Amino acid sequence: MELKKLMVLTAAFSMAVSITACGSGNNNGNNGGNTAATNAPASNDAANSGNTAAEGGIVPEDGASLVIWESKEERPFAEEIAKQFTAQYNVPVKIEEVAPPDQVGKLTQDGPSGLAADVVLIPHDNLGKAASASLLLPNDIFAEQTKAGNTEASIVGSSYDGELYGYPRAAETYALYYNKSLLQEAPKSFDDVIAFSKTFTDKAKNRYGIMWEVGNMYYGYTFIATTGGYLFGKDGTDKDDIGLNNEGSIEGLKTFAKLKEILPIKSGDINADIKRSLFSSGDVAMDITGPWELAAYKEALGDNLGVAPIPTIDGKTAVSFSGIKIFGVNAYTQYPNAAKLYAQFASGKEAQLLLNQMIGSIPTNNEALEDPQITGDPFISAFAEQAKSSQPMPSIPEMGNVWSPVNAALPEIWDNNADPKAAMDKAVQQIKELNNGTAAQ
Repeated sequence: MELKKLMVLTAAFSMAVSITACGSGNNNGNNGGNTAATNAPASNDAANSGNTAAEGGIVPEDGASLVIWESKEERPFAEEIAKQFTAQYNVPVKIEEVAPPDQVGKLTQDGPSGLAADVVLIPHDNLGKAASASLLLPNDIFAEQTKAGNTEASIVGSSYDGELYGYPRAAETYALYYNKSLLQEAPKSFDDVIAFSKTFTDKAKNRYGIMWEVGNMYYGYTFIATTGGYLFGKDGTDKDDIGLNNEGSIEGLKTFAKLKEILPIKSGDINADIKRSLFSSGDVAMDITGPWELAAYKEALGDNLGVAPIPTIDGKTAVSFSGIKIFGVNAYTQYPNAAKLYAQFASGKEAQLLLNQMIGSIPTNNEALEDPQITGDPFISAFAEQAKSSQPMPSIPEMGNVWSPVNAALPEIWDNNADPKAAMDKAVQQIKELNNGTAAQ
């Protein structure tokens, strides 16, 4: 636990350190020949020979073109970076929308068959699954530059089994957005949230004091971890030590269930688009979400927008999930040099500052974090404060087995008044069966 705390505190200090809810992916065909004809993983030796520049860098392969998978929300950034990359390297780049949490699954299917993107964007907790399946090329050529230039937590999140694979581009956790025209200051506790919401919520008018994606474990983990629940042991690597149904977790989930009193709608009726619309119009006073909404909320609320750490639960500082978004290079790409250059180019200091400017993301690049654009931003500072008590998501492959069972348990508790202990016991059993390969087919 001390090692995890040190890593989280180090990352948070460096920030002064999410996947996740995007549109569905659509490949719309293939790479136009961007995967090797043999459908075999690209060779690092082949990638590094013949095109090495005199200064020790690499140049794109002759005739290279790239396909990049990006999120719907961050596509404007991707289009701009692609334009800059093409201008510098004369390599055409096509952007396709695939939700980052879906990309490893899609890469598993489409990589060997020659239909996947050359560069993918994934949450770091998906890295173990991709790396263990040999779907990604290591970040070798730019390894030292990447390690020296980014926060310790982002390098840990970009690595698996001692090897660096990812090119970190953003740190993510979530915090509390609030409308200052409706609340003079952010509530300190969820008891304060309940007290305010009882005066504001009116279901008939579709007006609510607070909203978050109650059926999504990414956000629900706050009610599990704050009071003592956990995933995969104290260092996030023990697949057999699951604390999602322990006494602390159940205590927090009782608070979770209590909040339906002031958010009396079904979990399935809450999604990112609904929340965004209601918060922007003033019909939701508080929204728990991540920095990817910052640009839109600034535009909607202007000076009335506030961001603060998540309110306390049962007197305890709220714990959130934190994650790193990383670029990875498809092991089956026909153009590994060009793909690695793009991943490095699109994750450097200037790219991360552009992503912050356009989307509101939290950089991982150390120089970007020290830039006045970041240090002078009260909103990013609030996310950095929340990150001090966040927990990085485990990156072992078994993390992929957690989402569906817990994402089923939380709606059972919220929508059907299921007993939290019974619901989480069932989820843990399902996770263990999936981990051990004994789940019913």
